[in-house]
This record gives sequence, C-alpha cells and structure tokens, in this order.
Amino acid sequence: MTIREAQTIVNQWIKEYGVRYFSELTNMAVLTEEVGELARVMARRYGDQSWKATDPRSEDNGQQALGEEMADILWVLLCLANQTGIDLTEELEKSIEKKTNRDSLRHIGNPKLKA
Repeated sequence: MTIREAQTIVNQWIKEYGVRYFSELTNMAVLTEEVGELARVMARRYGDQSWKATDPRSEDNGQQALGEEMADILWVLLCLANQTGIDLTEELEKSIEKKTNRDSLRHIGNPKLKA
C-alpha cells in the first residue's frame, strides 16, 4: 500500500464508518495522545522504565504494542492530511529531497555516529 492509497482508504473508512472527521484541532490532540502512548511503550521496551502490572503487553515485550501505537499515529496523521488537503506522498518526496540537499554530507563525518 502506498501512502496515497492509505490516505484514500482512511478517507473511505471515515465516510463509511466514522460519520465525519473529528475537527482538525481534536485530531491534533488525538495525535499528541497517540505519540504519548508510543513514548510509554518505548520507555518500557528500550528505556529504563519497568512494565507495570496493568500495562497491556504481550509476551513479546511490547513489540505488538509498539506496532499498534505507530499505526495509530499514522492513522491520525493520514486523517489530518486528508482534512487539510495535504498529499503526504508529495510532501514526503519534497522532504527527502530537502534533507538530501541539506544533509548529504552532514552526518558522514560525525564521530558520534561511527560504530
């Protein structure tokens, strides 16, 4: 599935099941909430925090939750793009070009990144 196809699928889902998009501001708040949920999983899986007994996690030490939270973030981001008229494929292509032009040599000489 391409990003453009994902935007179309999300839009169709909203029309069929979601009644309508939440407001842009509400979706921004939901996006922030979802990023916080991803941060919680990351802090427990890769950081110093321990899992709580109440954390919904599987035997895979949160791997499933990690993917679910990333997908939730992508969903809301696709909603925001749709409702604001942004073609994320086009914008990602521009972002890659910008970063390549600006940073193509920037990280190569960074001793902190050498293995």
